[in-house]
Amino acid sequence: MKGRFVNPTGAPVQWTPGEKGSEITWRDFWNWRRTRPKHPDDWHVPRVDPAPTALPPPPASGIAATWIGHASVVLQVDGKTLLVDPVWSRRLVNGLAVSRFTPPGIPWSALPRIDALVVSHDHYDHLDAPTIARIPRHVPVFCGTGVGRWFRARGFADITERSWWESAKLGAHTLTFVPAQHFSGRSLFDRDRTLWGGWVVEGPEGHVAYFAGDSGAFPGFREIGERFPRIDLAMIPAGAYEPRWFMAPVHVDPPEAGQAFLDTGARAMLPIHWGAFRLADEPIDEPPRALARWWDEKGLDRARLRVPPLGGTVAL
Repeated sequence: MKGRFVNPTGAPVQWTPGEKGSEITWRDFWNWRRTRPKHPDDWHVPRVDPAPTALPPPPASGIAATWIGHASVVLQVDGKTLLVDPVWSRRLVNGLAVSRFTPPGIPWSALPRIDALVVSHDHYDHLDAPTIARIPRHVPVFCGTGVGRWFRARGFADITERSWWESAKLGAHTLTFVPAQHFSGRSLFDRDRTLWGGWVVEGPEGHVAYFAGDSGAFPGFREIGERFPRIDLAMIPAGAYEPRWFMAPVHVDPPEAGQAFLDTGARAMLPIHWGAFRLADEPIDEPPRALARWWDEKGLDRARLRVPPLGGTVAL
């Protein structure tokens, strides 16, 4: 489509709910929101208590990924600290009235010095304006093609935009923007005008981290693993997947997330995109349980599945 990005298959996302046989309309979407199940009172997302008052500096050699909640991660690789898809707001300011179910895993004041801000795409649950307003304008920004305009309008000057498979340098580190099966847009009028994806971060000491951002199931996970055969930690979304007739094109479910991890060939997986905002119909605390069941059915080593509490850190 002219002026719009499409997915790796060459086509835009089309929601086709089987029995209807036609693309889902906004009316379908709002009807779904009105009739979706109510949340129970017994959801529980474990968290570090008390929350860390200060994260340590990054390891000189190694990976430390601190899960803030949803898809927000403080990613530390070989001496650098990257703030990835940060959302500290109590409410997503996107007209859908989505409030946090759980507070961020660490307070903002606990952050170490940030070497770069890394953004996967421009959806409100990944690119949060109130949170971005708290970041010093000298911090380098890495984002997909077209998203830089949003940052320039807010006074950021050091902005690196990349398309799929394009790399950039952060000192001795290499950041590569990689494909995802998703879409973009912050309103009804800018659908797919900016590029979505994930990031592979390669440190100078040989450690490699992959942040998938947001994605439906697609062959690209295997290609990412083939192009980066030494991924240590894969941060893959595992939430916001029900109902499947609506979410399948753009959000993997836990078994698909597990398969995506296997396709990348990574040493360990940190499931993200759950535990903070209720964006779909499944219980907010279900993704890690469903993923663990699939993991055991496949006979995989549980040590490779790393599910930290909110504010917890996965170290490799």
